[in-house]
Amino acid sequence: MRAARPIVCRPSPSAADIERLGDIDPLHARLYAMRGLKTAGELDYGLAQLAPVSALENIDDAASLVIARRRERIIVIGDFDVDGATSTALMLRCLRDFGFDDVGYLVPNRFEYGYGLTPEIVEVAAQRSPKLLITVDNGVSSVAGVARANELGIPVLVTDHHLPGSVLPDAAVILNPNLEGSRFPSRNLAGVGVAFYLLARIGRMLEELGEAGAAKIPARYLDLVALGTVADVVPLDHNNRVLVQQGLTRMRAGIAVPGIDALLRQAGRSLSRCISTDLGFAVGPRINAAGRLEDISVGIECLLTDDTNVAAEYARQLDQINKDRRDIEATMRDQAFKYVDNLGEQHWPNCVCVYDKSWHQGVVGLIAARVRERCHRPVIAFAREDEKYLKGSGRSIPGVHIRDLLEAVATVKPGLIEKFGGHAMAAGLTIAQSALADFKKTAAEQMRRLYPEADFSGAIVTDGPLPDSAINLDFARSLRDAGPWGSAFPEPLWSGEFNVVEQRTVGENHLKLRLRPTAGGSVVDAIAFNQAGPVYRGVVHLAYKLDVNEFRGVENPQLMVEQIAPLRDTRA
Repeated sequence: MRAARPIVCRPSPSAADIERLGDIDPLHARLYAMRGLKTAGELDYGLAQLAPVSALENIDDAASLVIARRRERIIVIGDFDVDGATSTALMLRCLRDFGFDDVGYLVPNRFEYGYGLTPEIVEVAAQRSPKLLITVDNGVSSVAGVARANELGIPVLVTDHHLPGSVLPDAAVILNPNLEGSRFPSRNLAGVGVAFYLLARIGRMLEELGEAGAAKIPARYLDLVALGTVADVVPLDHNNRVLVQQGLTRMRAGIAVPGIDALLRQAGRSLSRCISTDLGFAVGPRINAAGRLEDISVGIECLLTDDTNVAAEYARQLDQINKDRRDIEATMRDQAFKYVDNLGEQHWPNCVCVYDKSWHQGVVGLIAARVRERCHRPVIAFAREDEKYLKGSGRSIPGVHIRDLLEAVATVKPGLIEKFGGHAMAAGLTIAQSALADFKKTAAEQMRRLYPEADFSGAIVTDGPLPDSAINLDFARSLRDAGPWGSAFPEPLWSGEFNVVEQRTVGENHLKLRLRPTAGGSVVDAIAFNQAGPVYRGVVHLAYKLDVNEFRGVENPQLMVEQIAPLRDTRA
């Protein structure tokens, strides 16, 4: 049994911090204050609270460029993840609803063309004779691809949210809240959020031109915006929480594209009770699996169809692809764990790199995430791209900006990395196979230089003890509605001591428990996924979430155990 991770509590807010949030439940106010909220206005998720559309630099130029091509062929160039899929579906649905004559899409197969608007993808797109290419969730690093489009006389509108490199593509317009000098209030927009802002501006412009109702069209598809925003794990600042909450509200009211409804049903979830974690852990992985193993187009088509039967069939296909992905991931994960365990914790480098020539390049990002959870430090997992190159995917830890780390490696060793890009917490790169050993050494060196105080403890950060009186169904329900929870606005996680009343193994490796708070109170059910094995007696210390478990129409509170550790045996 692995040693328990340390548990630390978030700093407690002051009474004044809590009072500033207004007349709401004190426990909720405490949670919000611990997540940095300062005013009650930050809990207002009405659409009017969104950062102004006009505040996004270049948006008028971008909207005018699209409207000018309204009667001509436009091709949307997407990306092979959920953010790219939702961005593509949103762009096509809205432009078609606006009355654009000829809008199609093209998403590069990751195994054939790689990421973004490459020169090769431009050549494929050019065969359709487009008058405008619009990138979604990519493009800000596509210098060569945009150059090739310009040579062919095809203007490119880049809409992206990734951090730009030192050289920008020579696009007709670049729409990205992370451009240098941007004053847009929410730099955390996902790619689908940037697309939504563009479409909102197009709708308003068309309305000003006399087309009644055009400005309302983008809001019809806020379910797509919510899905892409949550699944891309961008920080849920206030602006993103507005977008996600608005999408969830529409879903619960039955307003959603058939594909999202079908995917929720396939996962055993319901549209009427949908919460952000359903999007992140049930819907998102099924669409992502298509991009990882096959072709994201099946996911896009699932989000584009208005036929419920067709959507259900796509959802079944995506579910099967996701099962295949899980099988592949399990094998790769075991191999990666064996490698790092054989190294021994005392020999883990500051940046862990793992590679096996048999690995599937579409799954290495997931392996990086799994190894990070085991080693509690940045991890980059590699797979073979071809006979010469390796494709890598990195995942980071709080306080370490992994794209900055890659940039530092590229600076001290020019040419060591062929190309790279990404965010603070995730990044992708390509290196020569022959460069792997040098890359491992240099990445570890730059980690030590840039982040000498990096925290590798893997500490679990909780909201502290939950009063025994709050471990009930009403409070569990209230927590579901208190979000949307997600990155940088985490779902409440509690810690506390409980007496073990009963335990048993369910499924292959899950622990089902009945627990009683040590201070007294009612017995409560708990589930610890993938933690079967040890027999717990007496008092245990938990890190857990309080959730609602529904079984055969009956709801009960349930603890979702993230970590369980024995404290003492109270038997005589």
